[in-house]
Amino acid sequence: MKFMKRRGLRMFAVAAFLPAIATGALAQSGRITIPQRSAITMSAEETATVQQVTQLVRDFLAAVPKGEKQTFDNFFADDVIYTRSTGVTVAKADIIKNIGVRATNEPQATFEADDFTVHPYGGMAVVNFRLIMHNIVDGKQTTSYFRNTGTFLWRNKKWQVVAWQATKVPPAAETK
Repeated sequence: MKFMKRRGLRMFAVAAFLPAIATGALAQSGRITIPQRSAITMSAEETATVQQVTQLVRDFLAAVPKGEKQTFDNFFADDVIYTRSTGVTVAKADIIKNIGVRATNEPQATFEADDFTVHPYGGMAVVNFRLIMHNIVDGKQTTSYFRNTGTFLWRNKKWQVVAWQATKVPPAAETK
């Protein structure tokens, strides 16, 4: 019985401190957040991965409005799993097929990103960021926000996305 009480107290303490720990770990200052690991410093290779993958996302988003197949072909791996903000999962062939559709539906859309968090894991990196989409709808400038999480894999001497999740941020929470 004593064991159960002590165990229950330990579980309560862990549960009570999780929000504080998470808040500190997720606090973001600046445009790129390098994960804080207790007493472990990031190696030069990990720092380089953070910079490379972040720049890869920025370059991709800048090139998206041009609608060039090669841009998408280089960014996404052949075996990518992409979950759109609508909850629909698509493969690379679907992404490539929809390049022209997106250009027709959103001909003046431009994209940028901020609030990056990158976790490097050797030949893999997990990236989270806020995607900002600027568009003109009915002659009016609109801005939409998405939270994206992607998994990059170092393969064939380049980084490519093997998994991607896009979530539309509700209008009330867009500026948070």
